[in-house]
Amino acid sequence: MAKPKQIVRPEDITICESTQQMIEKARRDGVELFFDRAEDVKPCPIGADSACCKHCAMGPCRLNPNDPYKKVGVCGATIDTIGARNFGRMVAAGTAAHTDHGMAMLELFKGVIEGTVIDFKIKDTMKLREVALSLDIAVEDRSVKEIARDVYQELERTYTQVEGEIPLVKRVPEKTLELWRKEGIVPRGAMREIMEMMHRSAIGVDQDYENITKQISRTALADGWGGSMVSTDISDILFGTPAPVEVTVDLGVLKEDFVNIIVHGHEPILLEAMIISSEAPSVKKMATDAGAKGINLVGMCCSGLDVLSRHGVPHAGNFSSTEAALVTGAVDAMTVDIQCIKQDLHKVAGCYDTEFITTNYRAKIEGALHIELDEHDPLKCTDAIIIKAISRFKNRGKTIEIPRKVAKGVHGFSHEYIKYMLGGSFRGGYTPLNDNIINGRIRGVAGVVGCTNPRSKQDFSHVELVRELIKNDVLVVQTGCSQMALAKVGLTTPGAASLAGEGLAEVCETVGIPPVLGLGSCVDNSRILMAVSEMVATGGLGDSIADLPVAGCAPEWMSEKAIAIGQYFVASGVFTVFGHTFPITPDTRFEKHLFSDLAEKGFGKWGFADTPQEMARLMIEHIDKKRQALGIDKARERVLLDMADRRALEANA
Repeated sequence: MAKPKQIVRPEDITICESTQQMIEKARRDGVELFFDRAEDVKPCPIGADSACCKHCAMGPCRLNPNDPYKKVGVCGATIDTIGARNFGRMVAAGTAAHTDHGMAMLELFKGVIEGTVIDFKIKDTMKLREVALSLDIAVEDRSVKEIARDVYQELERTYTQVEGEIPLVKRVPEKTLELWRKEGIVPRGAMREIMEMMHRSAIGVDQDYENITKQISRTALADGWGGSMVSTDISDILFGTPAPVEVTVDLGVLKEDFVNIIVHGHEPILLEAMIISSEAPSVKKMATDAGAKGINLVGMCCSGLDVLSRHGVPHAGNFSSTEAALVTGAVDAMTVDIQCIKQDLHKVAGCYDTEFITTNYRAKIEGALHIELDEHDPLKCTDAIIIKAISRFKNRGKTIEIPRKVAKGVHGFSHEYIKYMLGGSFRGGYTPLNDNIINGRIRGVAGVVGCTNPRSKQDFSHVELVRELIKNDVLVVQTGCSQMALAKVGLTTPGAASLAGEGLAEVCETVGIPPVLGLGSCVDNSRILMAVSEMVATGGLGDSIADLPVAGCAPEWMSEKAIAIGQYFVASGVFTVFGHTFPITPDTRFEKHLFSDLAEKGFGKWGFADTPQEMARLMIEHIDKKRQALGIDKARERVLLDMADRRALEANA
């Protein structure tokens, strides 16, 4: 007789109270969520350790992770070759995702310049000029259109160029770039690198794990310093560079007496167009005529983080809560574009008579309503979506249950704003940050980013890790789903400084910032690259990114995009720790290469830990090691520089 199925308690699945409540409701309603499937579908132990090769029809070849060198694949491929090939293909896929996203933004930019896109304009001309100058494009006595055209042509090379160096490596610290050139890993063009990575990892091509790793790094760098950075820059130019704004988050942002529309995905175009449509007087009247108090536009996942940072649009939650939002019964329409869209959202939406609408030609879902967004006439799509949502509001029939929990926090800390907040309009810079790292008030900086994963307790590792880091005077910067995990528990408020160590707390209280700075969506990890480059340029903390007392972590990663992000940080010089699992067979030469050999060459390195406490320990140990190497590990007077102090220092420089 079969054992009865064990029901996992919601509190063991997630620390998000709103999601716990919706898991219980889904069970009462007989609706399956991805948390349930995570219990039923067990990971393949061979695949989890990347000990399986299925790149040709002689296999799949399964090696034993517990005895990895006992045998090889049919073609003779060793565990190191197999592991490197699999890892490289994950990096190629992740890079392709961010690169395609960036290319879509660039095409939108082109349409705005040429006048074929009329609903969007160049909003931030200052950012346009800054980008132009970073590319050695002249800006004096030139029109916005002239500058924009040159910026477009230069950034297009990020994708199409087949030789040379991608344009944005001009922003890389000189010593870091010298290492890339020495090792032959400077990206030529994103398409070229992705293509070559896929080719070299095919049967019978590159069979030296160290050589494969060079292409892995070059491909990943084409993401961080290419596709992702282009996307961030163009989004800022078109929609405005984020600045701190107070935002309400969690499922409690849904309102029973409003037409609730959730926008979920990654490209900001859809949600920016939704904002325009929802503010039209005719649309507002249509909603009130239907008995609603108005239209409540809500973001989820990364596109939600884009508009949260720019417009203060409320945010319902991260990847693991997307189904839970539908279970409330209060969502009148969920509309999606690309990336991190679970196929079962359509099924769950159907259980609650919610309109579920795909909008991007690259991401249709079988059975779902598709209303395609054309950037040349985006409001045609978004107007139609709102009409569908209003119709559903008028005909709501299911019991609605909205969690009451909400949290408020401050988000929108672009790397440009960090510079401004530390010195004002005329003396903005990273000097106060570097000075307070040197004097020990701030121990170092950590980037905590990435996904949530149903095989980990939702949000738990993110929250516990960050609490441990800030307690030890480590300033945290964040992007992606991790940002929402922290926002829901109040760690993105200035008041969270009370949870930080004495030194970090004093800096936060003086400047008026949280100890956790939200920088945006997952492509906005490029802002972290820019921030660490500014730290190097400011001086006092070494000559390369690898010298800095910084570390990164993705506690609950799940997407191939995360592997690409991790690798471009490692290749840039940052110690990067992943939690939950790592897609490499332990105790192999390839693992050693990533986890130690790269650091010996002057790069960063990978790390792995099972618990947030261990993640924090590894990161703090690394930060302390870098402080020691810089000679700033000794106790010294800790002084916060005021404006007079800074002027005196500059006068004596």
